[in-house]
Amino acid sequence: MNLRSLMLAGPAKVVELFAKLAETPDTALKTRERLFAELKAELEKHVELEQKHLFPVLRKQADTKELVAAAIRDNKDLRTMLSELDALPKNDEAFLSKVADLQKAFRQHARDEKRELLPAVQKALSEEQVQGIVEKMEGSLAEADEARQNEAEERRAAARRERDEREQAELLAQQEQQAEQDRQAAARRTEKAAREAVAATVQAAEASVEAVAQGAREVARTVTQGTQRATVRALETTGAAVEHTAAATSSTPRTGFPFWDAMFGLSGASSSREVATRATNASASASRQAPGNEEVIPLAEEVLVVGKQTVNTGTTRIRRYVVETPVEQQVLLVRERVVVERRRPATNKVTGETLTELTIEVVETDEVPVVAKSVQLREEIVVRTERTEHVETVRDTVRQDEVEIEHANTRHRARTRG
Repeated sequence: MNLRSLMLAGPAKVVELFAKLAETPDTALKTRERLFAELKAELEKHVELEQKHLFPVLRKQADTKELVAAAIRDNKDLRTMLSELDALPKNDEAFLSKVADLQKAFRQHARDEKRELLPAVQKALSEEQVQGIVEKMEGSLAEADEARQNEAEERRAAARRERDEREQAELLAQQEQQAEQDRQAAARRTEKAAREAVAATVQAAEASVEAVAQGAREVARTVTQGTQRATVRALETTGAAVEHTAAATSSTPRTGFPFWDAMFGLSGASSSREVATRATNASASASRQAPGNEEVIPLAEEVLVVGKQTVNTGTTRIRRYVVETPVEQQVLLVRERVVVERRRPATNKVTGETLTELTIEVVETDEVPVVAKSVQLREEIVVRTERTEHVETVRDTVRQDEVEIEHANTRHRARTRG
């Protein structure tokens, strides 16, 4: 790259940034700030290249001293206007008008360099000196690009770290919120299960009490029936005894005198009736007292009550992070170079102006790759929970009361016979 192309490449990009900045609305504050930062960097780089590599050489030449002084004044004015714009809020009403003033000043500066400074440099300096200046400028540009890339990489890394930390914080907040919701849901389910268990226990207890009461009523009825049967058998035995006594009494000899028979108990008919009456009264009394002598034996049983409780069995964490992969792509670039040839004219006839001074400037150009990145969706990760049901058998032991009834009729008859 020659000096002319190198010096004109910066102003071309600056002009493009001026055009983009002038089209930004007041609401696009972030875009305006970014474009102004790029414009400031390009202008400062252009001024620094001139003052660091070009002006020191031109000061030594008598023909270019005045041009260098004018260029230095222009650069100073540009930096002053840049400082004012940098301190001014980017959404201020006067911002775009000051940008227009800066653009006008820079255009004049670029025209002066193109028309006066660059021709004077090519005339005053040798090819070796110009090539040395170009190499130094290219080295400075490469260092500046590398520093800018490193800075951009650091900003991207910081942005990635900040984004990862923010996503991690959001993920933790979502997990805490989900855990809180799960705890609340588990508490509600536990409370519901407890209420259902209590209701089932109460119902089972009521059923058990009813069963115990029914059993007690059955036992009482059985005891009452047994008592009645025993009373009937006692009455039959007593009647037989009375009949036997009456027969014995009737067969007992009497004295023939009623007074002496009554004194010695020889009046059998009256005694038989009295004995039968007392036996009947005794059996009726026993029948009336039997219900008052009941004993209730409750029979209970345990009922297995199974509730449900939600427990945390683990946490699945999904974290998105950025992976950088080196890629490469081939691009076809075009380079234009000036070719000067000498040839014989086709005819000796003069057709144009000759024998006068003529200068022709032809710009050499190079295409350089411009890298931009766009973001597109590659795939989506869907995170959800699936609920399945399964049956689990719960095994345990329960207790219940049983009753054993032993009839002592044999021993009772033995005691009666004794």
